[in-house]
Order: sequence, then C-alpha cells, then structure tokens
Amino acid sequence: MAQAVKTLSIPSLLKQRAKISPDAIALSAPDRSGLTYQQLHGQTMAIVSQLRALGIQRNDRVAVALPNGPEAAMAFLSISGGATYAPLNPGYRAAEYEFYLTDLAAKALILQPGIAEPARAVAHKLSIPVLELSPSLSMPAGIFKLLETAQGESGHAATDHATTEPSEAQLDMAQPEDVALILHTSGTTSRPKMVPLSHRNLCTSAENVKGTLALTECDHCLNVMPLFHIHGLIGALLSSMSAGGSVVCTPGFYSPKFLSWLSDSQANWYSAVPTMHQQILARTAETPVAKGTVRFIRSSSAPLPPQVMSSLEQAFDAPVIEAYGMTEAAHQMTCNPLPPAQRKPGSVGIAAGPEVQIMDEAGSLLPAQTVGEVVIRGENVTQGYENNPTANASAFTNGWFRTGDLGLLDADGYLFLKGRIKEIINRGGEKISPREIDEVLLDHAAVEQVVTFAAPHTLLGEDVAVAIVVKAGEQVTENAIKEFAASKLADFKVPRVVLFLDEIPKGPTGKRQRIGLADKLGLTASDPEAERPPYAAPRTSTEETLCRIWAEVLGITPVGIYDNFFQLGGDSILAGQIVNRVRVALQVELSFLVFFQQPTIANMAIVITQKQAEAVDVDEMASLLAELESLSEEEAQQLIE
Repeated sequence: MAQAVKTLSIPSLLKQRAKISPDAIALSAPDRSGLTYQQLHGQTMAIVSQLRALGIQRNDRVAVALPNGPEAAMAFLSISGGATYAPLNPGYRAAEYEFYLTDLAAKALILQPGIAEPARAVAHKLSIPVLELSPSLSMPAGIFKLLETAQGESGHAATDHATTEPSEAQLDMAQPEDVALILHTSGTTSRPKMVPLSHRNLCTSAENVKGTLALTECDHCLNVMPLFHIHGLIGALLSSMSAGGSVVCTPGFYSPKFLSWLSDSQANWYSAVPTMHQQILARTAETPVAKGTVRFIRSSSAPLPPQVMSSLEQAFDAPVIEAYGMTEAAHQMTCNPLPPAQRKPGSVGIAAGPEVQIMDEAGSLLPAQTVGEVVIRGENVTQGYENNPTANASAFTNGWFRTGDLGLLDADGYLFLKGRIKEIINRGGEKISPREIDEVLLDHAAVEQVVTFAAPHTLLGEDVAVAIVVKAGEQVTENAIKEFAASKLADFKVPRVVLFLDEIPKGPTGKRQRIGLADKLGLTASDPEAERPPYAAPRTSTEETLCRIWAEVLGITPVGIYDNFFQLGGDSILAGQIVNRVRVALQVELSFLVFFQQPTIANMAIVITQKQAEAVDVDEMASLLAELESLSEEEAQQLIE
C-alpha cells in the first residue's frame, strides 16, 4: 500500500517520494529508460539551480511551449519548484503568443528546437529571454538542460550554466502559498482570464484524485493528455507522483499507437477525454485488450456518452470512472466512485475533494433535486482570477465559486449536469471563447456581423460554428473565412461550420444569443459513424502515395480514395502527421485546412496536383529568366527579330 505522503508543495512532495522509494520509476516514455524518484528529485534541484543562475526567482513566470513527452512532464515538476510554470499550447499562432506572453509578463520562454517557433520571434520582439530545452536522449526519460540562446539563434547554446549541488535553502524552493501554475481560461469576453494556482491548490487536488482512484505505488498511468492543460498535469501526472506511482509520457494522443503503448508499458490506467475514448474503442475491435491488464479508465473534461462508457467497460473489462473538473478547481471537483460503490449513469459522481452545492441566482443554496448553478469551495480552488476584479465579483458568492454549469444533486449527493450558463464552447475538452473568434473575424474586410456559437458534434460534443452577415457589395466564401481564421487562431479554434445569413437570429429582447443558436438554425450533430463509401482504388501515383500515407498514419487498411478522413478516426494530431509525410513524399506543403475542405484522398490529390503544377510553372519561369539574363545583347536582339 502507498505510504502516506501529504505535502503542500511540489518540491516537498518529490523530496519525500525520493526518500520513501528512491529507486522506484517515476517517469518513462515509449522506447526510453525510466527515471527514478531519486533522479527526478535531483533533476528538479538542478533545473531550479539553473533558473536561479538566470535571475529567475519564486513566483516569476516562466512560459513554456513544449511538445508532450517526459521533458514536458519534468519541466512542470521542476520549474514549478522554483518559479511559476505557465504552459502554452505549441499550436498557437504568433498573435496568440504575443497576447499570452505579454499578459503573463513572462521572465523567460522555454522552447524545444523546431517546436512553437512563432513564439521565439514574439519573445525576441518583447525582449523575453529564450531558453532551449535540450533533451538528453541517452539518459533516462525527462533529463534535460536549459540553454540560453542569443537573439535570432535557434538550436545553439550561448550559455550552459553548470551547476553544483546547492542546498534547498540556497535555492529558496517554492512554498505552499506560492503560485505553482498559471493557466488562461476562456471567458465569456474575448479576453482569457488568468487562473493562478498555488502549490497548496495543486497538491490538494492531486491528493483528491489519488484518494478517489485509490492510487498506489503499484499503479502505472499512460498519459496521452496535453501537458499544457490541467487535466494532464493534475489528473494524470501529479496525482501519480502523489501516490508514488509512475507515468508513461507519450508524445501525445495517437490512436493507432495507443493500444501497443498500453501493452508495452504495462500501464494499468489512463485518463482521457471522450473523443479519445471513442477513437480508442474503435481500435479495440481489431486489437482486443488482454483481460485484467487495466484496473480502471478515467474520463473527464467533457460529457462521456453512456453507450461509449458501456462499450469501453466491455472492451477493457474494467470500470470507467467519469470525473468533473475545471481549471479554477485545479481539476477535479466530483467523480464517480470505484466499484463496488455505486456509479449512476448520466452522473459525474459525488463530491471528490471540494464541497459541492447548487445555488440560485440570488446566492441561496438549493435543496436536492433542484436545478441551479453548481458551486464549489475548498483548498483546491483558486483564490481568484488575476487582475480581474469584475470577473471575481461575478465568480464568487459568499465564498463559493460559481462554475457556470447548471446541475442538480440527487438525494445521494450524485451530481447531474444539465447544461451551461456561460457561452464557452467545449470542443472535445478544449474550451474556446466565442467572442475571441468574433473579434478575429470582424477584422475581415467582407464581414459585417458575426456570432460564434457551439454546434453539436457526435465525437467532439461541441464544435465551432459561425453565423456571418456579409457587408453590402462584398463577397466571401466559406473557405476564405476558414483560411482567414486559421492565419490568426490555433487550429482547434478555426470554425468548422460557416453559415451566411441575411440576418442573425435574436432573442426575445432583441439581443443576439449564442446559446441555443444551433437549434434555431437547424444544425444537428455530424455523424462520424455514417456508412463508409464502397472501396475505390487509387487511380494515379499521387493517390497511391496518399492511400499509403493515410493507411500508415490512421492504422487502417485499405483506405479508399473517397473515404472521409474524420470518419476514419482522423483528428488534428493525425492531420499534422499526414501533412509532414506529404511534404517529404511529394514535396508539397499542405495547410491543415485541406482536411476540413477536402477530407478525401481524391480531393486532396487534386489540391496536390494543382500545387505541383504551380511550382513547375514558377520553376520554368525562373529558368527562362535566368537563360535570358545570360544572353548577350546581340543574342537577345536576334531573339526579338
């Protein structure tokens, strides 16, 4: 059984774990050797020492844009031990990085060469020092050094601060009330809100998750969640560290590899969002899971359809535990209990850490079976948004934090969610501010009015839709709107549905309403389960190459030229892998938008052929111009004559 370790700071937690089980594996990765708790503690001290040498102190913000993997896990555990960790999505565009880095007042930005490069240019523009994370691939998973780079350089260390063995007192390690993590959460306005979370908040939440799931040193988590979101950081990583278990850090969610990662690593649990669970479930039909290998499966960040839960339990012969969390609560708020305790269909469980109640608009707590707003309070809950008194005034009532979710508690204390009060779009666990997209699209010369809203989606739960009124005399296409959005927003924020209207529907008071707009416009959930078209073989060499690439990335054979990318289980991660392989195989640079505009091989081949033709024309023109420039005046005159 796990030895009791109750600490209120991450460095103290890791220090105690290093004493209790120094040789136990803490972090590992596919095809990488594991890192022990003793090595983890030592690496934490070394990284904090490097931060101190760079002048970074407790509560200074260090922005980080890293890909998933053991280095990202170690970066969180170590940097939070001496400063404030501020993870950013590596898929952001330059304008988004400029907002976040400015809002954070970041003292440094940490990158890995070749990843999130737009952030590097923005950091130089803002005079923010850039540190490159240099992984040591020959060392256990997670070992790295931080290297300073001169402005304009990439991949070359300007300074490598050597470290000795400083004491914790000399390093001035983080304390329970220090801010360990700062995240931005989408708000009902376009400006994201900063959520500071202390070590006390995070360690309390990790302990809550550990207790709910009965985690011990014997548990091994396969992490596929992004480590720039609270779900992955606390629900998978820190909860495992709190229990003295281990975490297998994958490069991110990749459904064709998931079951082999699970088997090879001997992980006995994982936590994911419903869209991931659905893709994993589809893989189990061809690759059955060995019975008894998984102790439980956890689901959070979005509602899990009951039929998916039932099918997962049958496929893995293990209970699926659905939890309810949010950034402001340092993740977990409620959770269904493990068997033999009761799990109620459609419920997100009982209070699992903080107190949970239902409140009316006036601030009065409501009795059981009464629908109202879900409110929480406890040591895992943030003390408030940073520099945002208006948001804090509306978010807190009599010490309770208002979640923005409607729900009811039954007589047994089980919470049933009934909808959203706020307008945030929950796209497969990614929270998106509709007004942020409004403001971007209003900059388009042809757009007169725009309302962004949530459209139902079978796999994602919700997707991004926009209703647009075009200016008189202007014309614009759906693809042009998507391309404009994609140039300014991260991929997951780009609208998948674009509707052009003469007038945007309004509510009874004349106000344009986002909530319920999908119903008013007749939008229904897209169906990825629709029947696949009859198999059609490739007709050209380009189509043959694409069929091979799609089959390798999606793990499906055969792939026909009229198969839909999304019906085959495709997502933005797999789309990026296909783009990279097409670049190498066909020397063509595709935009990810091709998957939303032309999601079949037949149509994609046409786009590629057009791009290749354009490239040939450019090359031929350049060759002709070079030939003309090499002619003498006499030879040129002869050509003219």
